[in-house]
Amino acid sequence: MQKVLQLELNEVNFEFVEAYGALGKLPVLTQLIKRHGLIETTSEQTYDQLEPWIQWVSAHTGLTLGEHGVFRLGDIRDRPEIEQIWEVLERAGLRVGAVSPMNARNACADPAFFVPDPWTGGRVVGSALIRRLYDAIAQLVNDNAQARVEPASLAWLGAGLLRFAQLRNYGLYTSITAQSLRKSWPRALVLDLLLADVFIRETNRTKPDFASLFLNAAAHIQHHHMFDSRVYAGPHRNPEWYGDNDDPILRVYELYDNLLGQILQAFPGHRLLIATGLHQVPYPDLLFYWRLRDHEAFLRELDVAFERVEPRMSRDFVVFCRDRAQAKGAERILASASASDGERLFEIDNRGESLFVLLRYPADIPRSLGYTVGNRTFSDLRTQCAFVAIKNGEHDGIGYLIDTAETAGTAPRTIPVTSLFSRAIDHFRTPGVLAA
Repeated sequence: MQKVLQLELNEVNFEFVEAYGALGKLPVLTQLIKRHGLIETTSEQTYDQLEPWIQWVSAHTGLTLGEHGVFRLGDIRDRPEIEQIWEVLERAGLRVGAVSPMNARNACADPAFFVPDPWTGGRVVGSALIRRLYDAIAQLVNDNAQARVEPASLAWLGAGLLRFAQLRNYGLYTSITAQSLRKSWPRALVLDLLLADVFIRETNRTKPDFASLFLNAAAHIQHHHMFDSRVYAGPHRNPEWYGDNDDPILRVYELYDNLLGQILQAFPGHRLLIATGLHQVPYPDLLFYWRLRDHEAFLRELDVAFERVEPRMSRDFVVFCRDRAQAKGAERILASASASDGERLFEIDNRGESLFVLLRYPADIPRSLGYTVGNRTFSDLRTQCAFVAIKNGEHDGIGYLIDTAETAGTAPRTIPVTSLFSRAIDHFRTPGVLAA
């Protein structure tokens, strides 16, 4: 029985991929498209419903947002009734594995390996080192905007590199790490390279029938550096203090091209499903992203009552409260917060006993800018916030799929993103495995 690997290259823009291919770059991706075609996937139409933590849940469950109702990153943890691809296949007697699937819950009984994404969390299935490595990655990812690095995290990251890094990739690790000493964006490449090496090693060791790998560096870098791409033809350029002439978009795409070549070589008989979920297009304006430096301290300074707070991606955080009344009080205080120029500071989604909060201030924050909360006035908003990025890319509901079981010219042109689930299921739908 042919095994399946689902490679999730989050939000990659394949129009850019093809433009780089026309320049002689990305030979592996170019050949894959030439041989197997490029399928577009469709999803929700409303912009605020175009988020990777929504579309990937759809890809993993076969359900639209209207059917699964998972709107926020991490919410899948509270939806045990939703069945995902891994436990469905496992229940049919197949061996499954996953590395960093976005907004996914480890509901498997005995997976070959399962490493959650760093935002959603959950049960890690793997060696003691993999569990420690996961904790280190989660700390580094979630504290990235504050540039906070725990010494223990660096130690376990180093141990993970020694254990899992492929010899052939030592040079890549060295060059990317050297770049990371001067720039911030290459750090995301180190993480994706390490996750891919863990995936390759664990897949070789445990030989699952179906395994998935999620990589996020391209999405992260596109959001920040799409205007720096040599194939971007729009009017915007990043400020000199922020932009990068080295074309970070090409660098992350080249890493993925390299990794795909390694996976094809390591698993020549496997069927590959290479999907993006959705993709990014250049943003029409300049928008600054900020993140609270210390979420808990900020809330306490505002006299917000809460049980705990969990940072999420970039500007987002979740405030967990004792009950609905406490959540309502916290919402009232946060909703009254505004910068001294009148700009509201937060968007708030009250979900009963918790609040999903987004820091929404859209421009540069000068040192002179204060803020008010109710009838209280505070100075220097900038000291409370860490700069994250200038938004360069925004989401588009079209995603892409390369399926090595397809042949260019005969592959369907467009399919719903939900059908990724049925593609994997149908592959194993034989009398001896899954019933029709």
